Amino acid sequence: MLERTLRKDRTEVTFILPADIPPGPVSVVGDFNDWQPGGHTLKARTDGKRAVTVALPMESVHSFRYLAAGGYWFNDESAGDHEGPNSLLHT
Repeated sequence: MLERTLRKDRTEVTFILPADIPPGPVSVVGDFNDWQPGGHTLKARTDGKRAVTVALPMESVHSFRYLAAGGYWFNDESAGDHEGPNSLLHT
């Protein structure tokens, strides 16, 4: 799931997943972090989910995917749009 918060000069996007699906560490990787795993690792929240927030430029489009333990790549179905194997995020 994606949550967007508009700020004066940016959009903060929070990437949210269940606490244990898939199991193990998960990071969000995309063109906004040069596709580098581990830079935006989802952390446990008190509501039983895990999340990470990334600040992005307003009115932009970004490709991203999730990377879980064992090299398991997957998309965020709530993103709505896809480009090839990647989810697309509109800020």
